[in-house]
Amino acid sequence: ICRVDPYGFERPDDFDYASYEAFFSRYLVVLTRRAIKWSKLLKGNNSIQKSLKVKRYIRKGIPNEHRALIWMIVSGAQANMEQNPGYYHRLLEGEKNDKLVEAIKTDMNRTFPDNVKFRKTADPCLQHTLYNVLVAYGHHNKAVGYCQGMNFIAGYLILITKNEEESFWLLDALIGRILPDYYSPAMLGLKTDQEVLGELVKMKVPAVADLMERHGVMWTLVVSRWFICLFIDILPVETVLRIWDCLFYEGSKIIFRVALTLIKQHQAFILEATNFPDICDKFKQITKGTFVTECHSFMQKIFTDPGSLSMATINKLRETCREKVLSQG
Repeated sequence: ICRVDPYGFERPDDFDYASYEAFFSRYLVVLTRRAIKWSKLLKGNNSIQKSLKVKRYIRKGIPNEHRALIWMIVSGAQANMEQNPGYYHRLLEGEKNDKLVEAIKTDMNRTFPDNVKFRKTADPCLQHTLYNVLVAYGHHNKAVGYCQGMNFIAGYLILITKNEEESFWLLDALIGRILPDYYSPAMLGLKTDQEVLGELVKMKVPAVADLMERHGVMWTLVVSRWFICLFIDILPVETVLRIWDCLFYEGSKIIFRVALTLIKQHQAFILEATNFPDICDKFKQITKGTFVTECHSFMQKIFTDPGSLSMATINKLRETCREKVLSQG
């Protein structure tokens, strides 16, 4: 029995090895098939143009050996890195903000305590790489600096790219462009998007929205970590990476698709809740089990279950929800 997964995460004591093996032996066939298709698409040259075919390929999953490259290209991180040679290293060599450095240091040991590659005893220990990426980013984007949650995202990027500078530019793509204002000190974008999810649930799963309202459960209590950590430590690693494949290509609406699918799929289960703590507990439960482990079928569902979800709808909802959040102050 392998206690540590391919990414360095230790499996919990109650890990269901049997159903995971069953899933993975099927998934391996899919991965092999996808890898052949991707190799043909890339034909040994490291560039792709955005197209419907590429979008379809990405939705079906990027093989791990191409993942870092494709993320870099489709997110615009690659272009930014090439236009700013040496920039990352200059950030690390420059003057440091002591408060920022202190805040980042504090979070180092709290980042993935269950991952062997982030242990102080690991060689190489990824804590050092993570520290560099976060310090550089805090000096690059002073409006954001450092905020909790960013350590997990940067950590995942490092595990996938195995490259410090690429992780920095991908972090910049996520925080600077793909996620609207999630990590600024006021977290306005994050609060807005939680409200947007609430509105979408009203439209698409009204019974759950009623339940939340009846018991006075605010969305932020049950989904804020989904948004802040982009499902890290909430869904299984393979599933998170598949979500991120689409996030880098299609943008933040993927987060709503995932959230709505989780809620819609487990509607009956959530509706069994009879009180406040019960609802919170149900929301913890729905992110576990075979439905989320079977990442391939899960990803097919996020594009069918919630129905149509246009960026126009989301932007309209964001406008009204942002007003609401601002007025609540």
